[in-house]
Amino acid sequence: MSANEITALDAVALSEAIKERKVSCVEVMDAYLDRIERLNPLVNAIVSMRERNSLIAEARECDAELARGEYRGWMHGFPHAVKDLEPTVGIRTTLGSPIFRNFIAKTDSILVERIKGAGAIIIGKTNVPEFGLGSQSYNQIFGATLNPYDTSKTCGGSSGGAAVAVALRMAPVADGSDHGGSLRNPAAFNNIFGFRTSFGRVPSDIHEVFMPSLSVHGPLARNIPDLGHLLCVIAGYDPRVPLSIREDPAKFLTPLDRDFNGVRIAWSGDFGGYLPFEPGVLELCDRAVETFVDLGCIVEEAAPDFPVEEVWRNWLKIRAWQVCALLKAPYSDPKRRAMLKPEAQWEVECGLRISASEIADASVVRTRWYQAVRAMFEKYDYWVLPAGQVFPFEATTHWPKEINGRTMDTYHRWMEVMIPVTMSGCPSLAVPAGFNSRRLPMGIQIVAPNYGEFACLQLAHAYDAVTGWVRKYPPPIGDL
Repeated sequence: MSANEITALDAVALSEAIKERKVSCVEVMDAYLDRIERLNPLVNAIVSMRERNSLIAEARECDAELARGEYRGWMHGFPHAVKDLEPTVGIRTTLGSPIFRNFIAKTDSILVERIKGAGAIIIGKTNVPEFGLGSQSYNQIFGATLNPYDTSKTCGGSSGGAAVAVALRMAPVADGSDHGGSLRNPAAFNNIFGFRTSFGRVPSDIHEVFMPSLSVHGPLARNIPDLGHLLCVIAGYDPRVPLSIREDPAKFLTPLDRDFNGVRIAWSGDFGGYLPFEPGVLELCDRAVETFVDLGCIVEEAAPDFPVEEVWRNWLKIRAWQVCALLKAPYSDPKRRAMLKPEAQWEVECGLRISASEIADASVVRTRWYQAVRAMFEKYDYWVLPAGQVFPFEATTHWPKEINGRTMDTYHRWMEVMIPVTMSGCPSLAVPAGFNSRRLPMGIQIVAPNYGEFACLQLAHAYDAVTGWVRKYPPPIGDL
């Protein structure tokens, strides 16, 4: 099997080829490293790369294990780059911040433990914005990650490096995380699939485990079976995270075929004119939604019965409180504060001004919003929204200051369409919606009720079988 044939395999097929010893782990590693050497300089997606000889030696050991009848798991011999927010033994975890330029963790995060346990070989990290703040992947250490469909444009974020690595087949699959769209936005901007999971689906050993964070982990992939297989690897209960979900993640490996005749979908669009969109985005998403009608679904314009502006206002408070908790230590040190980007300092300053009573009130609003979303799901099986309000913009622009004439009052307001889902706690799977006249990608979100990840996978799989955006339109630089 040639190097191009190896990297052309989807992750499920690659895993089977390795397990059946149709291709060696050394051949796989060589093929991926060659592709990374050729394409990564064009996009800057994978950072902190490990030395090639060490990676080949690990791949050789994976082959030796297979020869002895030992099989680690679905990712046996997979080259894998971890998002640069995840503590990873032996490799820098910079969080995109000069404060942590040379930080090397002493222990792996739970997510990295599981990926390694499934047999993956960690080759490096994927680039992120500083501390994962903002849906534009640039930082002072590594610079910006560029869009493989137009390298003058952003790839989105914060899982931007991960999305680009997957889109360009520099990695079979990738891990990511999502607070305000950090899995969904880069999936939309890079014509792949990104899955924001329910709170607790993928255990996260953050500094506080009893209050559900707005941030969750999830997978990125080029098709839905690959997405489900990686989700199976990283999901499942862990006693270190007491609120993690106990359901067996093997469910995500079961057949995804389903009859969608009569399935009801709520399409929220711009929430009745509330959200601004760059011209062309809603039109593209509207056409994508027609695919669900072709599948037999009943699609109606609808939204939860609750003021969306109130959701946004209270999300700002909870986000600032949670970001402040993470960054108040470096902010308190004037030397380290000077190394924080302005948006990070602003988040901390907002958090410091918020009282405990305000957080309690915001949490009540979050609960009322969840109940409104739950009530909507009593009538509808799925909820669909755009996965962005703008197309990929210039990589030199930190964030859009206006959309269609409307001023953005924060660095993340241009991603507001993501926040209703974040605040609901429901799973949301971003799928490609196509391209505009400038060949720039966009996506839509498929949302299911709480813990409804399998339902998301089913509808996304049927949608992908009809549309085939990833298969039909690979990044133009991928053949260089």
